[in-house]
Amino acid sequence: MSVLKPYIESGKLVVRSKQVDFNKIAIKNWDGATAQARMDNLLSSYYSSEKLDAVLAPNDAVAMGIVSSLKGVGYGKADRPMPIITGQDAEAASVKSIISGDQTMTVFKDTKQLAGVAARMVNDILTDKKVEINDEKTYDNNKKIVPTYLIEPVAVDKDNYQAKLIDSGYLKESDIK
Repeated sequence: MSVLKPYIESGKLVVRSKQVDFNKIAIKNWDGATAQARMDNLLSSYYSSEKLDAVLAPNDAVAMGIVSSLKGVGYGKADRPMPIITGQDAEAASVKSIISGDQTMTVFKDTKQLAGVAARMVNDILTDKKVEINDEKTYDNNKKIVPTYLIEPVAVDKDNYQAKLIDSGYLKESDIK
């Protein structure tokens, strides 16, 4: 939200519902059905005659609920194309949705890399070695800055899903057919 706030305040990005507070917009357990119901309400209350341009979804399950809601009111057709829809986690269902043109992209953080880093960190702690970190600024838990190791996220879309997810072995071709 810190990135989006200046655009909202300047009017370049319009949130018709005015709902930008985390407690109002959060989807408990990132549940797709809850996201779909919330999107249904937003569409009927704020976008019945207005075109929706983009939806920022925090993960792929939420994105899939949003896609279902949008399709239910006629988005995804030539005269009413899908808005930009983000996601995260590179779930197979969302990759299928990206390929079909419904979801725009997903943020991929390779769990193999994450597991490798986590295992190395645990091993370093257990063997009294210095734990490798690469970020000492980003994560503030309101008590202290928490040292961490960040892995570069990758934006995956229709143009690069094959190389990033299939060719890398993260997903199998059969997972997305």
